[in-house]
Amino acid sequence: MRSLLRGVCSLVMLFSVVAANAQGPAPAKTPPAKSAAPTAAPAPAAMPAAEPAASGTPQLTRADVEAWLDGFMPMSLKTGDIAGAVVVVVKDGAVVVEKGYGYSDVEKRTPVDPERTLFRPGSVSKLFTWTAVMQLVEQGKLDLDADINQYLDFKIPPRDGKPITLRNIMTHTSGFEEQVKGLIAREQDGVPELGAYLKQWTPTRIFAPGETPAYSNWATALAGYIVERTSGMSFDDYLDKNIFQPLDMAHSTFRQPLPEALKADMSHGYAQASQPKPEKEFEIVGPAPAGSLSMPGADMAHFMIAHLQKGRYGSVQILRPETAEMMHTTALTTLPEVDRMLLGFYETNRNGHRIIAHAGDTQWFHSDLHLFIDDGVGIFLSMNSPGKAGFAQPLRESLFEQFTDRYFPGAPPAGEVDAKTAAEHSRMIAGRYDDSRRSDTTFLALINLIGQLKVSINQDGTLTVPLLTTPSGAPIKWREVEPFIWREDGGKALMSARVENGRITRFSFEPVSPFMTFQPTPAYRSGSWLVPALCVGLVALLLTALAWPISALIRRHYGVRYALTGPDAQAHRYVRLASVAALVVFGGWALFITIGLQTLAYLSTKTDLLLRLLQFLSPIVFFGAAIVGVWNAWTVTRSTRKWYAKAWAVVLALSFLVVLWVALNCHLMKFGVDY
Repeated sequence: MRSLLRGVCSLVMLFSVVAANAQGPAPAKTPPAKSAAPTAAPAPAAMPAAEPAASGTPQLTRADVEAWLDGFMPMSLKTGDIAGAVVVVVKDGAVVVEKGYGYSDVEKRTPVDPERTLFRPGSVSKLFTWTAVMQLVEQGKLDLDADINQYLDFKIPPRDGKPITLRNIMTHTSGFEEQVKGLIAREQDGVPELGAYLKQWTPTRIFAPGETPAYSNWATALAGYIVERTSGMSFDDYLDKNIFQPLDMAHSTFRQPLPEALKADMSHGYAQASQPKPEKEFEIVGPAPAGSLSMPGADMAHFMIAHLQKGRYGSVQILRPETAEMMHTTALTTLPEVDRMLLGFYETNRNGHRIIAHAGDTQWFHSDLHLFIDDGVGIFLSMNSPGKAGFAQPLRESLFEQFTDRYFPGAPPAGEVDAKTAAEHSRMIAGRYDDSRRSDTTFLALINLIGQLKVSINQDGTLTVPLLTTPSGAPIKWREVEPFIWREDGGKALMSARVENGRITRFSFEPVSPFMTFQPTPAYRSGSWLVPALCVGLVALLLTALAWPISALIRRHYGVRYALTGPDAQAHRYVRLASVAALVVFGGWALFITIGLQTLAYLSTKTDLLLRLLQFLSPIVFFGAAIVGVWNAWTVTRSTRKWYAKAWAVVLALSFLVVLWVALNCHLMKFGVDY
């Protein structure tokens, strides 16, 4: 029973922090009623101008960047307990700095070599997939706005009569729910063939195409499969021939497992540098085009330079200038002012400078790439550990912000909304929200219940989203600077909301605004009442289950007879059995999901039998327990038992019904092993 409690508590604690994984048009007084069509991103002149560089502004030279990084990185890695990292800075078609910090092998004290040590940049890999797609687009072999079914050998069903296009996929507006099974696997379990992986299950489309940003690894893998089918080459072969070879990226590959020639240079992954044993296994990414790249920092520099020079690296042109420009400037506006999706890249604009970017994460590697597209500058960071308390995330945010403020200084434009308006808008946005990037039709919907985003109003009129904190861990406060536009207090990130018919219909905040949005949670499944009710219900069932052996021991010790007889005794015994059964099955779900999220390789075909067992038991136990609970309440309330016994019977009945309601809404009784 203690392990069951730990499982339930772990579920609540883990899901409470699950939220995650890049400038807008001219200021608008009210958000648009509908998503705007893709438009060219504004040139820097159309954005708030950066402050003139002060005479003491550091110059972006090798000497200055290297000295700054040498002051920033070693202490950051030590503080965060991160084993190793690589940082690359390029400018005007040349490498400024490429440096390794820490270790690729902690036990052997092998330093990170920026030219040879391989890192896994996770979703930064997607930029290579999008580049491949755009190569075929400029050759006339792919159409960004055509139904993708014409490129596939299986069918993606329409949603609201609308097909999916490659433009939808590249802007993460294809509408698919999250797909998790097989996302990360172990090398010894084999590498799935891309087509077979995609055909195994098509995630449900929970949004109409082109309207709602919802990040999708599965959809990106679909784009990689289209590259494969259209080119007549395997995805790996296509990347080797058309991107890696032309860009002289000889130590880079999407292949899984790694080719023998590269294995010796692969950095180990670690949870923390102080816990070097065991080293983490090489991760097999199921949707390979979405995240399976392995490469050293020096190779990434070549790719960055190519995009900063409109597709050109040296004498090689991997994209026509107009194609690269299309990727870098075609923006999808779904909310005003905040950063938006481009064609594969997303915005991370700061200080009046246009910046395009992509981040990436596996379980052990964490990376960021930012291109100051009009300044000819790029910076890339990759780390081989999440570090203590996930320190890699605030570290990479700080590196980008400090790099930007150091070499491209500027202050956010002033803005203010009167107190009355700000208070009214705060009341409108306060509440609970669902993340657009979610599993909606499978048992992982339980994450949605526990992980709903809550917007709260502070005493000073600012807003707080509890899961959003500063690098130091303090809650971020958001202050309204334009109608329905909030800025991070003391920072530069923006939050934006859309209003329709006097109601907030969605909002998002930087840096996730390009690919995730948040929509009001319906009252019937709001965590504001359902989570407390579930917790109270589980505690009531637990107390009832514990009372069974405890009361038996007490009666035995004092020689007291069991007082109940007839229907009362029968109902009493059955409700205790039902409590135990409901706790065991719900706890089984809690442990299954918790362990799976902590070790993604667990969420694979190997656990299908356990999943089927839980799905088989759930309707029997949850419906049966609810029936027993209601019958027990009916029996007890009509008996001559004490008032508190009757009240407890009603509490138990309600507890069983709440558990049943959660099981129904979170699809714990839905059969199927695809998720």
